[in-house]
Amino acid sequence: MPMPAFEEYEPAGDCVCRGCAQSRRALARARTVPLRDGGHPAARGARRALVLATAAGVVLTGGGAPAVAVTTPPPGPGPVALDDPGSPQGDRTPLHGPKGSPVGKPGAPGRPAAVKRIERATIINRAKLWLDAKVPYSMSEYWTDGYRQDCSGFVSMVWNLGTNEWTGSLDKFATKITKEELLPGDMLLFHNPADPNNGSHVVIFGGWVDETRTHYVAYEQTRPTTRKLATPYGYWTNAAKYVPYRFNGVTGGIVPQVPQVPPVPVPQPPVTQPPGAEPPASGPKPGDVTVFPGADKFGPGATNDHVAQLGRMLIERGAYRFYPKGQAGRTWTDAHRLSTQAFQLAQGWRGADADGLPGAHTWRLLVEHQGRDIPPTVDAAPGPGGVRAYPGAAVFRPGRSHPAITALGRQLIKKGFGKHYTSGPGPRWSETDRRNVEAFQRAQGWRGTSANGYPGPETWRRLFA
Repeated sequence: MPMPAFEEYEPAGDCVCRGCAQSRRALARARTVPLRDGGHPAARGARRALVLATAAGVVLTGGGAPAVAVTTPPPGPGPVALDDPGSPQGDRTPLHGPKGSPVGKPGAPGRPAAVKRIERATIINRAKLWLDAKVPYSMSEYWTDGYRQDCSGFVSMVWNLGTNEWTGSLDKFATKITKEELLPGDMLLFHNPADPNNGSHVVIFGGWVDETRTHYVAYEQTRPTTRKLATPYGYWTNAAKYVPYRFNGVTGGIVPQVPQVPPVPVPQPPVTQPPGAEPPASGPKPGDVTVFPGADKFGPGATNDHVAQLGRMLIERGAYRFYPKGQAGRTWTDAHRLSTQAFQLAQGWRGADADGLPGAHTWRLLVEHQGRDIPPTVDAAPGPGGVRAYPGAAVFRPGRSHPAITALGRQLIKKGFGKHYTSGPGPRWSETDRRNVEAFQRAQGWRGTSANGYPGPETWRRLFA
């Protein structure tokens, strides 16, 4: 099993409060200072933390605990330009800045009645927009969407507030919760009321790294740009001072991605397919759509053609073991959730990104036949109802040995397609196996590459039906 990979990380200096700015200005003769003399109080001194990142090979081979991709931030930008923030993360301002129309005195409480309803997936996807755009940190500049480019402006943006708040007012839009209640889209806030200039910071909670709940994925606005990073609970330092909050406008629990927010691209290696191709598990159906039909079409209680289409696409991608009859009905069941989750996990997603509910990104990969297929079980053990699960196309290759090859041969004989066997069948793939499979495929009316003798999910389903 590959050994875990460890990386050494020192948090970037990202505090722009008045106290820190004055300290940096006292140290500087010019307009810049070394990063080591400034930055967030949580980053002062020689503090280092070890961030555990399980190697990609562990994910692909199924070894060890579930892994989460951890992005290590780039080295600091060197000298940091000095400016006077006026108050932590800037004053409370309207979108795109004051423009001569102040909202009120700096730090004035927000107006909770103004909150808009928003789903958790929308919150996370809004955070990813800045992450993808690599929005540079600034407590005085405003991004094209009107939000100030600092930590509290970032949270104001992802929650879709109508103003740029600061760490002293964000809690007026939220309700305090416990660590155990945290869900993606909630925030972890450290505001020092006795001295707001000393260490105040805020991040968006993106999900737990693993079941130990010692690290979580944090979305935050910091130098040099927006980042997503596995972070110790509640933060690198001052951990006990970070308080979890839930936005008062959030709706429901964990929900999938919504179509109006562009999904984050996930680079994928080419998917290895058997020579030739087979017809889809149940063939295309009238009404099949390529555009994501919306999150409300899936989940407990849903009954519609989109649920059936989802099941058919998942079966094509290796989810046959979740559907013992080889067919997916129109009513949402636990089989739909488990097979969707298996596909999401195969892409390397974890936490809220692998909740078993299809979002726009999951749907696009299925419709466009992109991403990784669902890996087979280790021993191709029987699935629900005692039906042996399809073990994957890679098993049926010259020179390969696998118990599923023996099971295939026995089923071919049982179905009357074992005439080419002179002995066996056995666990080693041979030309005899291929010729018997080809005969079975031709009996289904398939021709050309659809009857090439290499069993795919639909051949497997019909053999074991």
